[in-house]
Amino acid sequence: MAEPSFLTAVRESYDTVAADYVERVPPPAALDPLSRGMLAGFAELVRTAGLGPVADLGCGPGRVTAHLAGLGVSAFGIDLSPKMIGLARHAHPNLRFNEGSMTALEMGDDELGGILAWYSTHHTPPQWLPAVFAEFHRTLAPGGYLLWGDYVGDERLQPTQGYGRPVSYESYLLPLDRVVGLLEQSGLVVTARLEQEPGGRVNRPHACLLARKPEGA
Repeated sequence: MAEPSFLTAVRESYDTVAADYVERVPPPAALDPLSRGMLAGFAELVRTAGLGPVADLGCGPGRVTAHLAGLGVSAFGIDLSPKMIGLARHAHPNLRFNEGSMTALEMGDDELGGILAWYSTHHTPPQWLPAVFAEFHRTLAPGGYLLWGDYVGDERLQPTQGYGRPVSYESYLLPLDRVVGLLEQSGLVVTARLEQEPGGRVNRPHACLLARKPEGA
């Protein structure tokens, strides 16, 4: 089966911008306090549950994966971009990073104690999100947690430049309630939500959702 064109565009674009991304995007320590708090709370929940490792999906250069590991979580990263995975492995040789797509995760059912999707689903066309969220549900252990963070809105963006380089990906900003609905349709239960207005380095509304796979699933 041919790869969906949006995956090819994302892979090629992030291979192009990988080095510039590392230079331009601030590390987790520079995130706003509320976002850092959501990551810390997620880490505590998955540590306490003890159900398995956390997959950082769309991990990029691995800095948030390493941040979770520093919070005591067994974490590994997955990304479409070979260049990003190369940078992650070089910067964090003690952690595991694999190439892969969140549309078809190469892991078994109920294998993960947690999933982090941190600003990594907005390049996914809305019609593909049910398949992505179904993969989240399939691979999470019963009682496992998802932390989703991303921009929100009602807009389709088609940039030609990103991080100072040419790109071909698109971004799809959805209303938060729609994301909640899609997660719940997949069988995940949203237990907390944080919405933030633009401020500081972030010039768009953004949000975090904490969800859980029911223990009886």
